[in-house]
Amino acid sequence: MRLSTITNWAYGATVALTLLSGTTMLLASGAEQRERAAVVQRATFDDLTSTLEEDVYRASEQARGYVVTRDPSHLVAYQREKAAMRSVEDRIRHLRDAGASASELQALQQAIHWADGLTDEQTMALQVARSGDRETARGILFGDEYGREMDRVAAQVSKFQYMLDQRTNHAVEAATDGARLWRSMSEIMLGITAILVLCVLYFVLKQRILHPVVRLSDVVTRLAAQDYDAIPPDLRQVDEIGDMAHAIGIFRENGLERQRLERERDTDRVLRDLLSRMTQRLQGCDNVDDLADVVRRFTPEIVPALAGRLYMLDKRRSVMVQACAWGGPLGSSPDFPTSTCWALRRGQPHRPASDAIDIPCDHLGDHDSLTTICIPLVAQGKSIGLLYLERRSDAPACDLSPFDHYLEMLAENIGLALANLRLRDALHAMAMADALTGLSNRRHFDQALQGHLDRAERNHLPLACLMIDIDHFKRFNDTFGHDAGDAVLRAFAQVLADAVREEQMAFRLGGEEFLLLMPGLTLDQALERAGHVQQRIRDLQVDYRGKPLGSVTASFGLAAYPDHGDTHRLVATADAALLRAKRDGRDRIVVATIRDMPAAISA
Repeated sequence: MRLSTITNWAYGATVALTLLSGTTMLLASGAEQRERAAVVQRATFDDLTSTLEEDVYRASEQARGYVVTRDPSHLVAYQREKAAMRSVEDRIRHLRDAGASASELQALQQAIHWADGLTDEQTMALQVARSGDRETARGILFGDEYGREMDRVAAQVSKFQYMLDQRTNHAVEAATDGARLWRSMSEIMLGITAILVLCVLYFVLKQRILHPVVRLSDVVTRLAAQDYDAIPPDLRQVDEIGDMAHAIGIFRENGLERQRLERERDTDRVLRDLLSRMTQRLQGCDNVDDLADVVRRFTPEIVPALAGRLYMLDKRRSVMVQACAWGGPLGSSPDFPTSTCWALRRGQPHRPASDAIDIPCDHLGDHDSLTTICIPLVAQGKSIGLLYLERRSDAPACDLSPFDHYLEMLAENIGLALANLRLRDALHAMAMADALTGLSNRRHFDQALQGHLDRAERNHLPLACLMIDIDHFKRFNDTFGHDAGDAVLRAFAQVLADAVREEQMAFRLGGEEFLLLMPGLTLDQALERAGHVQQRIRDLQVDYRGKPLGSVTASFGLAAYPDHGDTHRLVATADAALLRAKRDGRDRIVVATIRDMPAAISA
């Protein structure tokens, strides 16, 4: 039940009990006819004058209420009270016929005069309030002069009542004994009224208003401080307090939703910043190892709940090879055939442990029950790698679907960086390789030589240089044509490539001139290796269009550090030895001597 309904019922019961109490008071005057008439007269006068005083106060309160709250209901109540006052004034004018004396009427008329003055001030205040000047209206109704006028009305009414008391006191005293019984009953009724009022105040103000309002006030204070852990009390009563509790609950839910959105926005900003910094680092990587290190460092920060591995495609074996790992992943092998991963076969992310039934990848081994995600790294429509992720065993259970977008961005950035590295390596290899033979060219030789020389000198390691020139190469071009000469160069280059332990140690310097760098080999070891190469060249059989091109021989000049002096003169020394081999009849290996060194030659 709403508070307004409870208040109306309580007000009605109080009025009923008050009327009943007044009736008993009137019955108390029935002891004697004469005294009864006097008491009735006095009661009539008291009722009229007290009604006048109460009406003045009620009209004043309604006018003040309208000025303070601008509630139109106060204005309607004020008009009603004002009409009631006019009705009382009309009746008071006929009090002379009812037995009132001239002095009593004079005192009462003075009270009516002051009441009319208050009515005029109330009317003026209401007009000012309607015009919007509420401060002036308050000054009129709450001013000191207004209060003094109300006191004058009360004083005149009291004076009138006092005069009535003096005149009717002797009659009332005579009827006291007879009316004691009725007075006692009236007191009982007043007590019941008071108890009813107290009960209503306790129930309405304390139980229905004070307690819920205090609880709601605490919740509102915490919510105002953005402490949304405060839970509003469960007030299900259908009244104004219940409506307020429901509104506070909605406000709390909106606050929690706003906090959730702010957390998501902050998380998104942090993750995008991490992805941006990771992308910048990926763009600055010079090789695959740098790229793997960047991925290993940044990925756990972006998705801390996931462990994983980064795989790269080995085209020759069609196998995915692990480049790095983080978080201690349990599933997936360090390398596996591409056919064992559904993500690579389908060309899109594969999540076998999702809500929908799916097939786990074979490369998971015995860990197919893990929550895993396989994301292919795609460049130009082809898979060049794989990002494998799994939920860490120490990570709290949570929904990973909000991170799908970031994982896709992560995989896209890694794939793009890996594709750029491979493209750059391919372009670099093309720039550093001889197009005909596939060996490193003169440009690569110039870049690589200085590093090997510095390393040998710094670490005091041996370094051998073998200069090679094909004997009478012009004969192949003149006899069989340039295409046949190219076939000889390719076959010759293959022998040299097979002769060195590491790639990019055999170089074609130009034409039919080649060079082998042999870091770590002493002069004797290099000479043995040169003999092996020489024999392989002598055994070489080159056919062109089904016709043998004849035997192939070469001249060799060998120099080694530290046997032949400074590293910076190593190549020149080997070249001088090569020239001596060609002068001495070709198809031989000549080891450099002191006279082959640049200083000796210039001398």
